[in-house]
Amino acid sequence: MNVHDSERMAGLLEQAGFEAAGEAADADLIVINTCSVREHAEDKLYTRLGELRLLGIEQGREPIVAVAGCVAQQEGEALFTRSAGVADIVVGTQAIRRLPMLVEQAAVARAPLLDINPYDDVTFPLGVTRRGDPVRAYVTIIEGCNEFCSFCVVPYTRGHERMRPRADILAEVREAVAGGRREIQLLGQIVNHYEAPDEPGTDFTDLVEAVHDVQGVERIRFASPHPRHVSRRFLEAMARLPKVCRHLHLPVQSGSTRILEQMRRRYTRESYLDLIASIRETLTDVALSTDMIVGFPGETAGDFADTMSLTEAVGYHSMFSFKYSSRPNTLADKRLADDVEEEEKTRRIVELQALQRGIQQRLNSALVGREVEVLIDSASRRRDTEVSGRTSGNVVVNLPGPAEWIGRTVAVQVERAGAYSVWGHAVTPGTGPAAAGFDSVRQGA
Repeated sequence: MNVHDSERMAGLLEQAGFEAAGEAADADLIVINTCSVREHAEDKLYTRLGELRLLGIEQGREPIVAVAGCVAQQEGEALFTRSAGVADIVVGTQAIRRLPMLVEQAAVARAPLLDINPYDDVTFPLGVTRRGDPVRAYVTIIEGCNEFCSFCVVPYTRGHERMRPRADILAEVREAVAGGRREIQLLGQIVNHYEAPDEPGTDFTDLVEAVHDVQGVERIRFASPHPRHVSRRFLEAMARLPKVCRHLHLPVQSGSTRILEQMRRRYTRESYLDLIASIRETLTDVALSTDMIVGFPGETAGDFADTMSLTEAVGYHSMFSFKYSSRPNTLADKRLADDVEEEEKTRRIVELQALQRGIQQRLNSALVGREVEVLIDSASRRRDTEVSGRTSGNVVVNLPGPAEWIGRTVAVQVERAGAYSVWGHAVTPGTGPAAAGFDSVRQGA
């Protein structure tokens, strides 16, 4: 979501006459788009602002500095003080469309400018977004969240749930495809809670079916669904729609029913595992990933053991894992003591990540000798003779090939595997704009 917000802001500024600068030292305007889901991400903002302050002193110039995103929304006017005068503009998550106007005002009078107002309008001008990915297009379908999980700051920084019209979403999908994007990733804090405001009765399943019907879309992904909103109807649709990737990110957060209740997740360990069984019955080739928090207030050794056993039982293809950090305004921050020692949090996350690494190595090793279909999305940063892409199941595949393959779909024979990616050789020249007419065999990984 933050990456896509940055793409939107970049497009708005280019429309206003700005050009991207390669380095902060050359910029007249610096925009820092922030995240506050974890405390570490928030700390990085103040480190960066301190670096900009020193850069300004060394160079004898003062570019306009705007702080956007969730920390801006959360801290508001206090950011001007905490940034020691470096920040000129603080613009919240719901006000990014006003960024060019705020920059224009700041250029005239260098007085602090603040806009963290809760605008409900979720429309965005078509064609303005400056997409940074040549293959994948992010398309927001929901902004905000109404779940209020006790650990999560999102409802306080991105506001209540607001749905984009179905017509606007499909227009953006068509525009992205016309610009050469072959994969569409639908975004929403609870993406599968979507209900179209312009077409009553149209839910997330209906929207995915409509995106599937757009000519030129090759792959569809989405992030992130909530386990309690996954329906049998959606799983059956996912099974019969070949463009929907065989990957499901299903955040669980903990393997302990007691901790899940404290987190206000509204499901139990048992109901989550029942859902996993239903998913695997309907989608036999699906790859699952998740989010996990260790050291949540009150988490005992037994609760953590439940997390470890659930991780082993599910067998996730990948996992985002974090040590709990208290976030401002959340229910956990107000009501629960952060009573797990930092040293114990570290021990637990190291143990969890070691288990997950072994699971990923095992699952990726099972691909060795198989032929998989890979959408090439980037060139290697280390070797100019290699490219990288992902399978339908979101496994990263590295292979020899020219940068010109980016945007093609290539059949790859997997030859070796690591915990985080696999490596192989292309067995076809690939499909796509530069290799039209080739029929490759689809095989989800």
